[in-house]
Amino acid sequence: MKRKLQALFVILVLGVLKLPVEESATRYLREVRLLSPPLDMSVRDSIGQMGVAASLGGLRSLVASIIYLQAYTAWSNVDWPKVDSLFQLATSLQPRYENYWDEAAWQMAYNAASNYRNNQQINPALREKLYQDHVERGVEILKQALKVLPDSARLWNTLAEVYGRRLEEPEKAAECYLEVFRLIKDARFERFAAYQYAQTQKRELWQKAYDMLRTSYDAKQRPPTLINTMKQLENQLNIPEAKRIPEVATTTEPQHGKAEAKP
Repeated sequence: MKRKLQALFVILVLGVLKLPVEESATRYLREVRLLSPPLDMSVRDSIGQMGVAASLGGLRSLVASIIYLQAYTAWSNVDWPKVDSLFQLATSLQPRYENYWDEAAWQMAYNAASNYRNNQQINPALREKLYQDHVERGVEILKQALKVLPDSARLWNTLAEVYGRRLEEPEKAAECYLEVFRLIKDARFERFAAYQYAQTQKRELWQKAYDMLRTSYDAKQRPPTLINTMKQLENQLNIPEAKRIPEVATTTEPQHGKAEAKP
């Protein structure tokens, strides 16, 4: 009996000594992104016992995929609150999978917002409020995503598009495009930032846009929108004729982005 107690004591002591080592190792693995963060209680409550069991058993990706399919069904049924809540679950389960974040924001800022704006059965003032609320919800989702994935060029680009096309906040859109340029060094995104700065009401940002576009122009990167925007800025900034570019305005440069989908 005495030996059993001694053995139990040794096991308890070893367990106590081992705990901080394991906690430190777990914390390190999460910091270097080799281990997913634990589920919070709200997620556990939402996905139920079977979902939690599967997630803790290493099947979080599978559970998130099933929830994503449920979100698609909710989209087909034009159930926007359910779409939002299901994507919240999917992103909580797979926070490092940028596709879920990107589509969650797209559903709110584009599909839900446009659906409410075009719904003739709703009072016009309320339609516009619902439109604005859902676009801002898309922005909120993207900001949450970028806390987890700050180096995602895709998410920065989506945020830039929402600011520029849905909220008409060109300065913020430009800042996001510059983040994309910083991450992938694609000169197109520096131009996109300049185009957005050119749409602001700030003279200092017009000058910044012109300087950025002049750099592209001098590097022989001269798409039509660059020429048009430089011509516009030359007038706004009163650039002397001798320093203006010789080209004339022409057609616009196509810019990429997501197509809007409606059920």
